[in-house]
Amino acid sequence: MADEPAKIILGDTAITGIEQPGRRRFFRRKDRQRPPLIHCENCSALLTGRWCSQCGQAAIDYRRSFRHVIVDALDSFLNFESKFFATIGWLIARPWHLTNQFLAGRRVRYVHPLRLYLLVSILFFFVVNYWAKSIHADPSKLSADDRADIAAELNDPDIPPAVKARIRGALEAKNLTQPKAQTSPSPETAVTPQPSVIASPSPSVTSPSPSGDFRPLVQFDKPPSDRFEKWLERRAKEKMGEHGSKMALFIATLFNNLPYMMLCCIPLFAFVLKILYVRKRVFYIDHLVYALHIHSFAYLAIMLIVLITIGLNRSIPGAFAGWIIAALWMTFAVQVLLSIRRVYRQGWFFTVFKFFLGGFAYLIVLSVALATTFFITIALP
Repeated sequence: MADEPAKIILGDTAITGIEQPGRRRFFRRKDRQRPPLIHCENCSALLTGRWCSQCGQAAIDYRRSFRHVIVDALDSFLNFESKFFATIGWLIARPWHLTNQFLAGRRVRYVHPLRLYLLVSILFFFVVNYWAKSIHADPSKLSADDRADIAAELNDPDIPPAVKARIRGALEAKNLTQPKAQTSPSPETAVTPQPSVIASPSPSVTSPSPSGDFRPLVQFDKPPSDRFEKWLERRAKEKMGEHGSKMALFIATLFNNLPYMMLCCIPLFAFVLKILYVRKRVFYIDHLVYALHIHSFAYLAIMLIVLITIGLNRSIPGAFAGWIIAALWMTFAVQVLLSIRRVYRQGWFFTVFKFFLGGFAYLIVLSVALATTFFITIALP
């Protein structure tokens, strides 16, 4: 007796084989749809819908015209797109709604919390890294000896050529705009000084970010006392440069490590929530889902507030713009507070108390994580 799955497969093959091929008309084959699949091509189970009940494989026949494949791909993409925009809308308006819906079992309508966090965090840290790479030192705040030392450090092969070109251009701009000293002033100018117009040092045009002097970060007021401090000083000078010439590269490397730091902090934030609500008998996975949603909301809200702040400062700078920005940050804090109340369903007193206590505890966690990331960035070669 032949095997039953073999009969099923041979039967499907025979049905497909006895179909007559379409006639050619004007060098084109008449479009003839293939019969729908009756059995799963993977496990040969009887199909009762679009998915196999045994192995979960989709009942899709890819041996069709390319037009049908494109239509299926567009349908899947547009379905995901509508789901994604609906999720983003609820995330901005009511971030607690996504957590409550997920915990209630209504999960197919929205993007998965982990996937949503990864998408939003990639966009957020891309913007942060772009800003970090644009940070540079202002050569107008450096002395002549410091500029000479920085020029000597440009021979270091570890510094990228683009960074070297920017530093050389900034130093040359500083030398061109520096006023010339008068060696023999005339008696008239000694008695009555004449006003003179001196060109102010022009900032570097290679970056829109504010400039700064990084020398205090790499200088040590007192000599190191033990071997660890000596090692730390040596690594700091190697990473940041003797006078901060590599500071922009170091900050960019540090910001590249922040996504991994925040991904590790999310389980710690869920653990803080587990301690705060230990009497609620809530599973840890529920806290983790809320942590993913609230971090995604925080990233998205911070990006929107920063963009609105930039637009307001360029269009209507002044006290009115400051009040609007303050209202936006207050709204951000209120949204987080409301999300805690709506998810954990406690009274206002305990919600506000745990909001500040949990925020303080998580601030300590972030500080320790940031210090650890800073140390790892310095320690790694």
